[in-house]
Amino acid sequence: MPDNNVRIRLASPDFGEEEVDAVRRVLCSGVLTNGAENAAFGQEFADRHQARFGVTFCTGTTALQAMLLAEGIGPGDEVIVPSMTFVATATSVCHVGATPVFADIDPRTFNLDPVSVEARITPSTRAVMTVHYAGQPGDLDGLARVCDAAGLPLLEDAAQAAGAEYRGRPVGTFGRSAMFSFTPTKNITTGEGGIVLTDDPDLVERLQLLRNHGQTGLYQHESLGYNWRLTEMQAAIGRVQLRKLDVILQRKQLIAESLTQRLVGLPGLTTPYQVPVARGSRMLYTCLLPGIRDQVLADLLDQGIEARIYFPPVHRQPIFARREGGTRDPAALPVTESVASAMLSLPVHHQLTAAEVAEIADAVTGAVGRSTMSTHARPTPIGAR
Repeated sequence: MPDNNVRIRLASPDFGEEEVDAVRRVLCSGVLTNGAENAAFGQEFADRHQARFGVTFCTGTTALQAMLLAEGIGPGDEVIVPSMTFVATATSVCHVGATPVFADIDPRTFNLDPVSVEARITPSTRAVMTVHYAGQPGDLDGLARVCDAAGLPLLEDAAQAAGAEYRGRPVGTFGRSAMFSFTPTKNITTGEGGIVLTDDPDLVERLQLLRNHGQTGLYQHESLGYNWRLTEMQAAIGRVQLRKLDVILQRKQLIAESLTQRLVGLPGLTTPYQVPVARGSRMLYTCLLPGIRDQVLADLLDQGIEARIYFPPVHRQPIFARREGGTRDPAALPVTESVASAMLSLPVHHQLTAAEVAEIADAVTGAVGRSTMSTHARPTPIGAR
């Protein structure tokens, strides 16, 4: 149920008459699945990210599962993942029968730390799955070196990172394959949906079989597959949304810069770190507020500003507390634990007005001041150097 007290939303999908017309066109065509819209959306998204192939899926989670199954990953295997992510990064590993092994993160980017990844590699490790937190790439150079040395594929959970770049190259092309998600909180959305990008034609064939019941011809099923298809209506919406992506990214960058200018230097708050060689998608605007986060969150919600904790660490989730081997030693994730206790994401969607951006900044400034006075906190920014 929507919260009627919220005045400034965390996210705001951008739908208009173009999307309505696209859906109408598909409905009138009579082809609602396995058609030209999916093929076009997959290729257009791949072209935008300088990949050879794009295979659409009904959700980002099924796309992650397909990536893993296409690599032959299953029972007895381990996949190294961050805990600072949405739960699907890890549960997709469980769904294929493998075990997620959590590695720690960089205190500034909240992305996988290559040193921590290297320390968790065992003879059972079959892949490393990195997440581009908030749409900002982490140390892809370092992760590539670790994976290459160990002979492991690097997989990208790029759910939040449509249009992001690392050293001038689009994300989604650094690993063997990459997943992007199109849920309503993403910069572009199809309601639900996902896509896998890859340059490997053999991998594409396996992904397509997994998506559609292992079918090679009408009622000819050569392998075990699933019904993981994206509808033609969603694909048509995705094609329209993709044409808006660059404008959305430009607008979000300006909004994030404005927020940073207003909040930088505020005692008790650390603004988001920007990787010098990367251009993120600004999917989230996540600050650190050690010692006062919960008070600030409550204050902002009282003022009708939808702030949120993105994300509670996966290794703390009950499902992994009950799963043997999944968490390993939670104490081995000190940076994740520290960041998780302080992080707070503020609204940064591209439809915010200048007045709303100023209101958010003023509300945060006031909330931090009140929280600091009430707790007499003297927080130290995480990762300060």
